[in-house]
Amino acid sequence: MAKIVEFTELGGPEKLGIVHRDVPTPKAGEVRISVKAIGLNRAEALFRSGVYFEKPVFPAKLGYEAAGVVDEIGPGVEGFAKGDAVSVVPAFSMNDYGTYGETILAPAAAVVKHPSDLSFETAAALWMAYLTAYDALVVTAKTSEGDFVVIPAASSSVGIASIQIANILGAIPIALTRTDRKRKQLIEVGAAHVVATETQDLLAELTAITGGKGVQVVFDPVGGPNFAKLLEAASPAARIIIYGTLGEPTVMPHFPVFTKQLVITGALLFSTTFDPVRLKAGIEWISAGLKTGKLVPIVAKTFRLDDIVEAHQYLEANDQFGKVMVTT
Repeated sequence: MAKIVEFTELGGPEKLGIVHRDVPTPKAGEVRISVKAIGLNRAEALFRSGVYFEKPVFPAKLGYEAAGVVDEIGPGVEGFAKGDAVSVVPAFSMNDYGTYGETILAPAAAVVKHPSDLSFETAAALWMAYLTAYDALVVTAKTSEGDFVVIPAASSSVGIASIQIANILGAIPIALTRTDRKRKQLIEVGAAHVVATETQDLLAELTAITGGKGVQVVFDPVGGPNFAKLLEAASPAARIIIYGTLGEPTVMPHFPVFTKQLVITGALLFSTTFDPVRLKAGIEWISAGLKTGKLVPIVAKTFRLDDIVEAHQYLEANDQFGKVMVTT
């Protein structure tokens, strides 16, 4: 019997509960994993609340990321052995699989072996954030050396990953944060510039930073009233990439869009993780960054599995710097 997190109705963190379940023998194409660490993501809170792009089927599982040890291998699965240290890539529906548990099943296509010197906590903090940023900045935006890249919600795990990836690409990451409280931390993880949106004039700061030339890439999960300012601060033919919705309703002014011929598009992690060729390329790119030490996941706080309600409450408080983790 293993502890598994489930919920049977939509709502806040208090809807999450621990149940004890037998985790079955893996079927063809599946791997069973003894979990050591779990990474929490905003998508999971949205799924639990009923405002994600897919609705949960009850009793619902939860979780996209985990790291642990292979416990059992299903028929036809190759490349893994019992005892392998592995991590789970978000490449499945949470209605089919979930990673919040002591023992879990995962599709083999979503399981990655990682080096023995990579801790379970680091591995579980890796794929959602870094593949999201890789998909947007490398694949979609085709960020180039010298590009100014604006990163709202920069203290999130995706924001930190975006800063580090922008630096690898030779771009200039501009971190946006609400106040000055996290400025020093953002500089330490590689932000070239930091703008506190509640105390500084966003448009004026971006204009000054870019010498009036404008920013080439915006990677935005927030929207809201600042979105119009970001369009005003964009250079001609800038790429504006939307990958979430954390803010108030977004108003889009038309003039900067057509006069500058801006490219506004969405980025969805699953366009990479559900494509075996793109996923392999992304994993190799990120793994290379890990080896050079240029990609370093930051853990904000770690909870125990029994404290999953408290962990989700902390996640939703939007006060963390980096990834919220759970250990079993």
